[in-house]
Amino acid sequence: MKYKYILFDLDGTLTDPVIGITNSVMHALKKYGIEVNDRSKLHKFIGPPLYDSFEKFYAFSVQEARNAVEYYREYYRDTGIFENLVYDGFEKLLKALTESGMTLIVATSKPEVFAKQILEHFDISKYFTFVAGSKLDGSRVKKEEVIGYALESCKISDLSEAIMIGDREYDIIGAKSNGISSMGVLFGYGTRDELEKAGADYIAENVEDIERILLS
Repeated sequence: MKYKYILFDLDGTLTDPVIGITNSVMHALKKYGIEVNDRSKLHKFIGPPLYDSFEKFYAFSVQEARNAVEYYREYYRDTGIFENLVYDGFEKLLKALTESGMTLIVATSKPEVFAKQILEHFDISKYFTFVAGSKLDGSRVKKEEVIGYALESCKISDLSEAIMIGDREYDIIGAKSNGISSMGVLFGYGTRDELEKAGADYIAENVEDIERILLS
């Protein structure tokens, strides 16, 4: 067994959050008089920090982006958080990895408090020894910071034993900046080209591929 510590991204990797996230973004944008009718145009909000996305995709100022995140959370914290589902086969995977002796960790740019709620809601928190996320004040939001926090908190000293699994380039780049391996998944919201260009060590097309790569 090459890897002992498995770090998972949440949105687009463990769960499909598309309805909750896009509804929350639409709610925030309406506060600025912006109507979005094509939900697929908001898929780019899945993965990167929200503050960055509002600034990048809608040219919001720093303060406008901060306000937009608060508007986003108005909808998300009570409704959007549960407009979500665990990808088919993922609980079976988590069970298999845990039974093999691997330590599972969540590393997400989503606020830690929301990530824990989601894992508990879907009854999969029992598979994870630690959940690393951002803070509600907007700090520790970059993926490299989250991964670094997870590695330090779990006292992982042999970096060759850890791998980060995610669907976007941010997961791969964050893993590289912390000196650990990475696996990109294609069933989320990134593309093969994006993940390969970021330098993913492995590419998994489906949940079964993740199990094959980690346990073979």
